[in-house]
Amino acid sequence: MTDRHELILTCPKGLEGLLLDEAIGLGLEEAREQTSALRGFGSMEVAYRLCLWSRLANRVLLVIDRFATENAETLYDGVYRVDWSEHLEATGTLAVEFSGHGSGIDNTHFGALKVKDAIVDRLRTPAGERPSVDKLNPDLRVHLRLARGQAVLSLDLSGHSLHQRGYRLQQGAAPLKENLAAAVLIRAGWPRIAAAGGALTDPMCGVGTFLVEGAMMAADIAPNLRRERWGFSAWLGHVPALWNRLHDEAQARAEAGMARQPLWIRGYEADPRLIQPAKNNIERAGLASWIRVYQGDVATFEPRPDQNQKGLVICNPPYGERLGDEASLVYLYQNLGERLRQACLGWEAAVLTSAPDLGKRMGIRSHKQYAFWNGALPCKLLLIKVELDQFVTGQRSASSADKTDNIVPQPVAELARLSEGGQMFANRLQKNLRQLGKWARKEGIQCYRLYDADMPEYALAIDLYGDWVHVQEYAPPRSIDPQKAQERLFDALGAIPQALGISRERVVVKRRERQSGTRQYERQASQGEFLEVNEGGVKLLVNLTDYLDTGLFLDHRPMRLRIQREAAGKRFLNLYCYTATATVHAAKGGARSTTSVDLSKTYLDWARRNLALNGLSDRQRLEQADVMAWLEEDRGEYDLIFIDPPTFSNSKRMEGVFDVQRDHVALLDLAMARLAPGGTLYFSNNFRKFVLDPGMVERYAVEEITGATLDEDFRRNSKIHRAWKLQAR
Repeated sequence: MTDRHELILTCPKGLEGLLLDEAIGLGLEEAREQTSALRGFGSMEVAYRLCLWSRLANRVLLVIDRFATENAETLYDGVYRVDWSEHLEATGTLAVEFSGHGSGIDNTHFGALKVKDAIVDRLRTPAGERPSVDKLNPDLRVHLRLARGQAVLSLDLSGHSLHQRGYRLQQGAAPLKENLAAAVLIRAGWPRIAAAGGALTDPMCGVGTFLVEGAMMAADIAPNLRRERWGFSAWLGHVPALWNRLHDEAQARAEAGMARQPLWIRGYEADPRLIQPAKNNIERAGLASWIRVYQGDVATFEPRPDQNQKGLVICNPPYGERLGDEASLVYLYQNLGERLRQACLGWEAAVLTSAPDLGKRMGIRSHKQYAFWNGALPCKLLLIKVELDQFVTGQRSASSADKTDNIVPQPVAELARLSEGGQMFANRLQKNLRQLGKWARKEGIQCYRLYDADMPEYALAIDLYGDWVHVQEYAPPRSIDPQKAQERLFDALGAIPQALGISRERVVVKRRERQSGTRQYERQASQGEFLEVNEGGVKLLVNLTDYLDTGLFLDHRPMRLRIQREAAGKRFLNLYCYTATATVHAAKGGARSTTSVDLSKTYLDWARRNLALNGLSDRQRLEQADVMAWLEEDRGEYDLIFIDPPTFSNSKRMEGVFDVQRDHVALLDLAMARLAPGGTLYFSNNFRKFVLDPGMVERYAVEEITGATLDEDFRRNSKIHRAWKLQAR
């Protein structure tokens, strides 16, 4: 057999150019690109080097013949002509992979069968011995490619795909293949940065693929050094002496690389479930002394190398299916961009994304973009220099409503004249604004109730959300003339912008009626505009237009802040979680874990957005379920539980009807069974006629804490809710 062979290297789509450079560097001659492949020539030494050192190839194929074929018979004949005794023992095992079509062969299984038959028939002995088929670990893996009447017959020297390095036995929900990760690192300039002693960090590292591949490059470790079985291991043409020499050389290079001072390579992952798998993968790769992985969210990401060195920030942000919806991704990219601008000045960054438009949300220009494919998913690699002149920041314009910031209040002379009642109403609003506004500013409160039917004839609830006004009209009693009620509403609506100095465009009005069942959850509009507000250091999303409730129950502000203060290190459970605002507070307060349960997909999606907005995303557990049924099946243990059930619910997704007065005993008993020793359960509801069952006091330590859960803006309406603290006796 000649020592110059035609070699074909396969690779993922989009990596051909990078693989060409790599293969030429490893000795491949006359190399040229094909679709998802390279073709070139080289000695067995080159072939072995490619198997051992290629970070980008999937397979190394050694071509043993090319021939024209017209049909299944000529295909069989062409394969049969090869002297297979040079390659495989008659008692060996065989696997055949067939690709392409034509010449009357349109079925790959049929084509593979003809190839197998030809090889077996050629090797069959007079005694009837013949190779058997082993698809998993054959002695010889044969590949035939058929295109335009030409058959290319090859031996697969790699065996299993070269991207399977052997260290990644555990992976996350959206794994990135090792050779694609290597390609991204190369495109991002990591070999250059590593050679200069730079740092590498991944703020969303998953199971650590970027980190391991980057460390192997920096330490000069052949990617397949630890592979034990190859496609050539039982091949009769294998040259063990040559292979052993090359393997020994690679081993020596790896030992020398590992003996050097390790580079600063760190990964951060929000999902605690992935931390140990990442560490296991790093350990299997033999790189535990080079790589560290920590649990952390993007919102708190800040690389701190030991010698203040700069380097590369690299990541593959989750796709929409991992975070719930596109809105969550917007906030994820915003958080990432913010952290890059604030904590990574002077670094380089590489972001592999399936949604390149989201890259614009980061507020930093990319100086280069490269196309990649992650499986069948088209992606873009955004390369960024984190320098001041690359920043693109300014006023947010997340919604059209935000563009009204610059509206100038109308001159006094042009304001509509108010009726006597309207002026009285305006005076009351201004008085409340002076009193509550001073309190809110002192406490750092952005959203609060300004007015709650203080004047009975103006039956409105008015809430401030920053510079927006949310107005709820209580349905008037039937004793009130509808026309008169309408006039008063018009008076109030005329007075609100004048009294508060707010543009009319920022006043949202809804009518609140007595609710039953799921009416409170029904969509009122479909504008889909969300406003970001702040509460106790937490960012939350409210929707002032689409639903009766905004997504934030203002009366529960003290309860949420209490939970935030008490959550550190605790397992938190939020039942009837709504938009999970209490969960966000608990997570920001340092909760060890959070679980939130609600029956509404709409509100759980909203919850995901709230979590993502705070850089929390996948770390928190969200469960769509009927709370009572879920509690009956759950076996978890929680240190802190919050329950704020509806008064009444008859959702189509649940069995039966929930009534808080009737069912609260069963609900609390189920929840208390999940409470850890020394834990605390907070129970609240807004049913004004609610009476706590006396049996609760007998079974548990119960303390009514309603007064402590009402802030200044709800002192006028002390019946807005009632709340209790329950603990085990």
